[in-house]
Amino acid sequence: MALWRVHVQLEDRPGRLGELATAVGAASCNIISLHVVGEPADDGSITDELLVKVPESADPATLVEAVENAGIPCTLLVRADATELSDPATTALALARMVAADPGSAPRAVATMLRARLVDPAAEDHGGHTHVIRVGAQQLRLGRAWPFTATELSRAAALLELATQLAMRAPARSGSPDRILLLRDGSQVRMRPVDPADAPLVAALHARCAPESRRSRFLSPTRQLAPGELEVLLGEASGSGRAVLAVTADGGSAVGIANLDGDGLGSVRAAVLVEDAWQGRGLGTALLRRIAEMAVEQGEAELTGVARPDDLGVTRLLRRAGLRPSAEIVDGEVRLRAPLPAPVA
Repeated sequence: MALWRVHVQLEDRPGRLGELATAVGAASCNIISLHVVGEPADDGSITDELLVKVPESADPATLVEAVENAGIPCTLLVRADATELSDPATTALALARMVAADPGSAPRAVATMLRARLVDPAAEDHGGHTHVIRVGAQQLRLGRAWPFTATELSRAAALLELATQLAMRAPARSGSPDRILLLRDGSQVRMRPVDPADAPLVAALHARCAPESRRSRFLSPTRQLAPGELEVLLGEASGSGRAVLAVTADGGSAVGIANLDGDGLGSVRAAVLVEDAWQGRGLGTALLRRIAEMAVEQGEAELTGVARPDDLGVTRLLRRAGLRPSAEIVDGEVRLRAPLPAPVA
Protein backbone atom coordinates (compact mmCIF):
# COMPACT_ATOMS: atom_id res chain seq x y z
CA MET A 1 0.00 0.00 0.00
CA ALA A 2 1.19 3.52 -0.84
CA LEU A 3 0.15 6.63 1.05
CA TRP A 4 -1.18 9.62 -0.92
CA ARG A 5 -2.24 13.12 0.12
CA VAL A 6 -5.51 14.21 -1.49
CA HIS A 7 -7.26 17.58 -1.29
CA VAL A 8 -10.96 17.74 -2.11
CA GLN A 9 -13.53 20.55 -2.20
CA LEU A 10 -16.34 19.20 -0.06
CA GLU A 11 -19.77 20.82 0.07
CA ASP A 12 -21.17 21.44 3.54
CA ARG A 13 -24.36 19.41 3.28
CA PRO A 14 -25.66 16.21 4.93
CA GLY A 15 -24.35 12.97 3.46
CA ARG A 16 -21.56 14.52 1.41
CA LEU A 17 -18.81 13.06 3.59
CA GLY A 18 -20.38 9.61 3.24
CA GLU A 19 -20.42 9.99 -0.55
CA LEU A 20 -16.72 10.82 -0.46
CA ALA A 21 -15.94 7.73 1.61
CA THR A 22 -18.01 5.58 -0.73
CA ALA A 23 -16.15 6.91 -3.79
CA VAL A 24 -12.76 6.26 -2.18
CA GLY A 25 -13.81 2.75 -1.20
CA ALA A 26 -15.06 2.06 -4.71
CA ALA A 27 -11.52 2.71 -5.96
CA SER A 28 -10.27 0.01 -3.50
CA CYS A 29 -8.61 2.70 -1.39
CA ASN A 30 -8.83 3.45 2.33
CA ILE A 31 -9.05 6.84 4.09
CA ILE A 32 -6.54 6.94 6.96
CA SER A 33 -7.18 10.49 8.16
CA LEU A 34 -9.19 13.57 7.20
CA HIS A 35 -9.01 17.15 8.45
CA VAL A 36 -9.89 20.66 7.27
CA VAL A 37 -7.00 22.65 5.77
CA GLY A 38 -8.84 25.36 3.84
CA GLU A 39 -11.32 28.13 4.41
CA PRO A 40 -14.89 28.12 2.97
CA ALA A 41 -15.14 29.08 -0.70
CA ASP A 42 -17.86 31.32 -2.15
CA ASP A 43 -20.10 28.29 -2.71
CA GLY A 44 -19.60 27.09 0.88
CA SER A 45 -17.30 24.19 0.02
CA ILE A 46 -14.29 23.56 2.23
CA THR A 47 -10.87 22.12 1.39
CA ASP A 48 -10.36 18.85 3.23
CA GLU A 49 -7.11 16.93 3.28
CA LEU A 50 -7.19 13.14 3.17
CA LEU A 51 -4.37 10.68 3.69
CA VAL A 52 -5.39 7.70 1.60
CA LYS A 53 -3.86 4.24 1.29
CA VAL A 54 -3.77 3.19 -2.36
CA PRO A 55 -2.86 -0.39 -3.38
CA GLU A 56 0.54 -0.65 -5.06
CA SER A 57 -1.13 -2.29 -8.04
CA ALA A 58 -3.63 0.56 -8.46
CA ASP A 59 -3.22 3.77 -10.43
CA PRO A 60 -3.79 6.81 -8.14
CA ALA A 61 -5.53 8.48 -11.07
CA THR A 62 -8.32 5.94 -10.56
CA LEU A 63 -8.89 7.37 -7.10
CA VAL A 64 -9.17 10.91 -8.49
CA GLU A 65 -11.54 9.73 -11.19
CA ALA A 66 -13.80 7.96 -8.66
CA VAL A 67 -13.95 11.03 -6.41
CA GLU A 68 -14.68 13.44 -9.25
CA ASN A 69 -17.34 11.10 -10.66
CA ALA A 70 -19.11 11.62 -7.33
CA GLY A 71 -19.17 15.34 -8.09
CA ILE A 72 -16.38 16.19 -5.63
CA PRO A 73 -13.55 18.30 -7.11
CA CYS A 74 -10.06 16.94 -6.36
CA THR A 75 -7.42 19.70 -6.26
CA LEU A 76 -4.31 17.83 -5.14
CA LEU A 77 -2.75 14.38 -5.40
CA VAL A 78 0.82 13.94 -4.09
CA ARG A 79 2.72 11.15 -2.40
CA ALA A 80 2.80 11.29 1.39
CA ASP A 81 5.10 9.81 3.99
CA ALA A 82 4.16 7.35 6.73
CA THR A 83 5.57 9.80 9.30
CA GLU A 84 2.59 12.07 8.58
CA LEU A 85 0.10 9.69 10.18
CA SER A 86 0.28 11.53 13.51
CA ASP A 87 -2.79 13.40 14.74
CA PRO A 88 -2.54 17.10 13.67
CA ALA A 89 -3.82 18.42 17.01
CA THR A 90 -1.35 16.28 18.96
CA THR A 91 1.47 17.37 16.66
CA ALA A 92 0.55 21.05 17.10
CA LEU A 93 0.56 20.71 20.89
CA ALA A 94 3.93 18.95 20.83
CA LEU A 95 5.37 21.69 18.62
CA ALA A 96 3.97 24.39 20.91
CA ARG A 97 5.64 22.66 23.84
CA MET A 98 8.93 22.58 21.91
CA VAL A 99 8.67 26.31 21.15
CA ALA A 100 7.81 27.05 24.78
CA ALA A 101 10.99 25.25 25.84
CA ASP A 102 13.11 26.94 23.17
CA PRO A 103 11.65 29.92 21.24
CA GLY A 104 14.58 29.67 18.83
CA SER A 105 13.13 26.42 17.49
CA ALA A 106 10.09 28.24 16.05
CA PRO A 107 11.22 28.18 12.37
CA ARG A 108 11.74 24.41 12.46
CA ALA A 109 8.47 23.93 14.35
CA VAL A 110 6.53 25.93 11.75
CA ALA A 111 8.10 23.94 8.92
CA THR A 112 7.12 20.69 10.66
CA MET A 113 3.55 21.90 11.24
CA LEU A 114 3.12 22.82 7.58
CA ARG A 115 4.89 19.69 6.27
CA ALA A 116 7.26 22.06 4.52
CA ARG A 117 11.00 22.65 4.28
CA LEU A 118 13.02 25.72 5.22
CA VAL A 119 14.28 27.40 2.05
CA ASP A 120 17.34 29.62 1.84
CA PRO A 121 16.04 33.07 0.78
CA ALA A 122 19.03 33.44 -1.57
CA ALA A 123 18.57 29.99 -3.12
CA GLU A 124 17.24 29.55 -6.62
CA ASP A 125 13.60 28.52 -6.84
CA HIS A 126 13.39 24.95 -8.17
CA GLY A 127 9.63 24.76 -8.50
CA GLY A 128 6.90 23.85 -6.08
CA HIS A 129 5.20 26.40 -3.86
CA THR A 130 6.92 28.81 -1.50
CA HIS A 131 5.63 31.25 1.09
CA VAL A 132 7.41 33.84 3.22
CA ILE A 133 6.42 34.31 6.87
CA ARG A 134 7.91 37.01 9.04
CA VAL A 135 9.45 35.85 12.33
CA GLY A 136 10.14 39.00 14.31
CA ALA A 137 12.75 40.86 12.28
CA GLN A 138 13.60 37.79 10.20
CA GLN A 139 11.85 36.34 7.19
CA LEU A 140 11.13 32.64 7.11
CA ARG A 141 10.79 31.12 3.63
CA LEU A 142 8.99 27.79 3.37
CA GLY A 143 8.58 25.48 0.43
CA ARG A 144 6.63 22.35 -0.44
CA ALA A 145 5.04 20.59 -3.42
CA TRP A 146 1.48 21.87 -2.89
CA PRO A 147 -0.02 25.31 -2.10
CA PHE A 148 -0.31 26.75 1.40
CA THR A 149 -3.82 27.59 2.60
CA ALA A 150 -4.86 30.57 4.71
CA THR A 151 -6.03 28.22 7.47
CA GLU A 152 -2.61 26.56 7.69
CA LEU A 153 -0.80 29.90 7.65
CA SER A 154 -3.00 31.23 10.45
CA ARG A 155 -2.02 28.22 12.58
CA ALA A 156 1.65 28.86 11.81
CA ALA A 157 1.21 32.55 12.72
CA ALA A 158 -0.22 31.54 16.11
CA LEU A 159 2.84 29.38 16.79
CA LEU A 160 5.17 32.22 15.78
CA GLU A 161 3.29 34.64 17.98
CA LEU A 162 3.83 32.27 20.92
CA ALA A 163 7.57 32.18 20.17
CA THR A 164 7.73 35.98 19.92
CA GLN A 165 5.98 36.46 23.26
CA LEU A 166 8.26 33.93 24.96
CA ALA A 167 11.40 35.46 23.44
CA MET A 168 10.38 38.89 24.77
CA ARG A 169 10.21 37.42 28.28
CA ALA A 170 13.46 35.45 28.02
CA PRO A 171 16.58 36.68 29.84
CA ALA A 172 18.97 38.83 27.84
CA ARG A 173 21.64 36.84 26.03
CA SER A 174 24.46 39.11 27.07
CA GLY A 175 25.81 39.03 30.62
CA SER A 176 25.33 36.21 33.09
CA PRO A 177 21.60 35.31 33.38
CA ASP A 178 20.90 31.61 33.00
CA ARG A 179 18.46 30.23 30.46
CA ILE A 180 16.18 27.48 31.70
CA LEU A 181 15.73 24.78 29.07
CA LEU A 182 12.85 22.28 29.18
CA LEU A 183 13.92 19.06 27.45
CA ARG A 184 11.71 16.67 25.52
CA ASP A 185 11.27 14.28 28.45
CA GLY A 186 10.19 17.08 30.82
CA SER A 187 13.53 17.43 32.62
CA GLN A 188 15.16 20.84 32.99
CA VAL A 189 18.72 22.13 32.68
CA ARG A 190 20.29 25.55 33.06
CA MET A 191 22.14 26.80 29.99
CA ARG A 192 24.64 29.58 30.68
CA PRO A 193 27.98 30.98 29.52
CA VAL A 194 31.02 29.03 30.68
CA ASP A 195 33.15 30.52 33.44
CA PRO A 196 36.81 29.60 34.14
CA ALA A 197 35.65 28.40 37.57
CA ASP A 198 33.66 25.67 35.76
CA ALA A 199 36.87 23.75 34.97
CA PRO A 200 36.19 20.97 37.57
CA LEU A 201 32.60 20.53 36.29
CA VAL A 202 33.76 20.28 32.68
CA ALA A 203 36.60 17.87 33.48
CA ALA A 204 34.17 15.65 35.39
CA LEU A 205 31.68 15.76 32.49
CA HIS A 206 34.39 14.61 30.09
CA ALA A 207 35.45 11.78 32.40
CA ARG A 208 31.86 10.51 32.82
CA CYS A 209 31.19 10.31 29.07
CA ALA A 210 31.48 6.94 27.37
CA PRO A 211 34.47 6.36 25.04
CA GLU A 212 32.18 6.56 21.99
CA SER A 213 30.91 9.99 23.03
CA ARG A 214 34.45 11.24 23.62
CA ARG A 215 35.55 9.81 20.27
CA SER A 216 32.69 11.65 18.53
CA ARG A 217 33.70 14.95 20.16
CA PHE A 218 37.51 14.68 20.23
CA LEU A 219 38.11 11.91 17.62
CA SER A 220 39.77 10.08 20.51
CA PRO A 221 38.23 7.96 23.31
CA THR A 222 40.86 8.87 25.91
CA ARG A 223 39.50 9.59 29.39
CA GLN A 224 42.17 12.19 30.16
CA LEU A 225 42.04 15.60 28.46
CA ALA A 226 45.23 16.55 26.67
CA PRO A 227 47.09 19.69 27.82
CA GLY A 228 45.24 22.77 26.60
CA GLU A 229 42.02 20.90 25.73
CA LEU A 230 40.29 21.95 28.94
CA GLU A 231 41.06 25.60 28.13
CA VAL A 232 39.56 25.09 24.67
CA LEU A 233 36.41 23.58 26.17
CA LEU A 234 36.11 26.54 28.52
CA GLY A 235 36.49 28.97 25.63
CA GLU A 236 39.59 30.52 27.17
CA ALA A 237 41.68 29.86 24.08
CA SER A 238 39.46 32.00 21.84
CA GLY A 239 38.12 34.69 24.14
CA SER A 240 35.01 35.17 26.25
CA GLY A 241 31.48 34.30 25.20
CA ARG A 242 32.58 31.34 23.06
CA ALA A 243 31.31 28.43 25.14
CA VAL A 244 27.96 27.44 26.66
CA LEU A 245 27.48 25.02 29.55
CA ALA A 246 24.37 23.01 30.46
CA VAL A 247 24.12 22.15 34.14
CA THR A 248 21.52 20.32 36.21
CA ALA A 249 18.72 22.36 37.73
CA ASP A 250 20.59 22.56 41.04
CA GLY A 251 23.81 23.59 39.27
CA GLY A 252 25.79 20.78 40.84
CA SER A 253 26.74 18.86 37.71
CA ALA A 254 27.57 19.71 34.08
CA VAL A 255 25.69 17.56 31.57
CA GLY A 256 26.64 19.22 28.27
CA ILE A 257 28.93 21.81 26.74
CA ALA A 258 29.28 23.47 23.34
CA ASN A 259 32.06 25.75 22.22
CA LEU A 260 33.33 27.75 19.27
CA ASP A 261 36.92 27.96 18.03
CA GLY A 262 37.33 30.61 15.34
CA ASP A 263 40.01 31.22 12.76
CA GLY A 264 39.36 34.96 12.53
CA LEU A 265 38.37 34.65 8.87
CA GLY A 266 34.60 34.35 9.25
CA SER A 267 34.64 30.60 9.85
CA VAL A 268 34.29 29.07 13.30
CA ARG A 269 34.52 25.46 14.40
CA ALA A 270 31.69 24.20 16.60
CA ALA A 271 31.76 21.18 18.91
CA VAL A 272 29.24 19.69 21.32
CA LEU A 273 29.65 17.15 24.12
CA VAL A 274 26.62 15.76 25.99
CA GLU A 275 26.77 13.23 28.82
CA ASP A 276 25.44 9.86 27.67
CA ALA A 277 22.55 9.75 30.16
CA TRP A 278 21.34 13.12 28.83
CA GLN A 279 21.52 12.26 25.14
CA GLY A 280 18.35 11.83 23.08
CA ARG A 281 16.46 14.60 24.90
CA GLY A 282 17.18 17.53 22.57
CA LEU A 283 20.01 18.98 24.68
CA GLY A 284 22.69 18.67 21.99
CA THR A 285 20.44 20.39 19.45
CA ALA A 286 19.70 23.24 21.86
CA LEU A 287 23.39 23.72 22.67
CA LEU A 288 24.38 23.76 19.01
CA ARG A 289 21.57 26.17 18.16
CA ARG A 290 22.70 28.50 20.95
CA ILE A 291 26.32 28.66 19.84
CA ALA A 292 25.17 29.13 16.24
CA GLU A 293 23.24 32.18 17.48
CA MET A 294 26.38 33.38 19.25
CA ALA A 295 28.44 32.92 16.09
CA VAL A 296 25.92 34.99 14.11
CA GLU A 297 25.97 37.71 16.78
CA GLN A 298 29.77 37.79 16.57
CA GLY A 299 29.72 38.20 12.80
CA GLU A 300 30.79 34.70 11.81
CA ALA A 301 29.63 33.45 8.42
CA GLU A 302 30.10 29.70 8.70
CA LEU A 303 30.20 26.84 11.20
CA THR A 304 32.61 23.99 10.60
CA GLY A 305 33.10 20.63 12.24
CA VAL A 306 35.08 17.41 11.97
CA ALA A 307 33.75 13.86 12.29
CA ARG A 308 34.74 10.29 11.56
CA PRO A 309 33.34 8.79 8.32
CA ASP A 310 31.16 6.38 10.34
CA ASP A 311 29.76 9.09 12.63
CA LEU A 312 26.54 10.51 11.16
CA GLY A 313 25.39 12.03 14.44
CA VAL A 314 27.17 15.35 13.85
CA THR A 315 25.47 15.87 10.50
CA ARG A 316 22.05 15.03 11.95
CA LEU A 317 22.70 17.41 14.85
CA LEU A 318 23.49 20.28 12.47
CA ARG A 319 20.32 19.63 10.49
CA ARG A 320 18.15 19.42 13.62
CA ALA A 321 19.57 22.80 14.66
CA GLY A 322 18.23 24.27 11.40
CA LEU A 323 21.53 24.38 9.49
CA ARG A 324 22.36 22.97 6.07
CA PRO A 325 25.76 21.28 6.22
CA SER A 326 27.87 20.10 3.32
CA ALA A 327 30.62 17.53 3.75
CA GLU A 328 33.84 16.28 2.16
CA ILE A 329 36.31 13.61 3.23
CA VAL A 330 39.87 14.87 3.75
CA ASP A 331 42.66 12.66 5.10
CA GLY A 332 40.16 10.11 6.42
CA GLU A 333 38.05 12.72 8.24
CA VAL A 334 34.69 14.23 7.32
CA ARG A 335 34.97 18.02 7.14
CA LEU A 336 31.59 19.67 7.65
CA ARG A 337 30.63 23.22 6.68
CA ALA A 338 27.33 24.95 7.41
CA PRO A 339 26.63 28.57 6.34
CA LEU A 340 25.12 30.84 8.96
CA PRO A 341 22.30 33.32 8.33
CA ALA A 342 23.14 37.00 8.12
CA PRO A 343 22.66 38.83 11.43
CA VAL A 344 19.46 40.84 11.81
CA ALA A 345 20.06 44.55 12.30
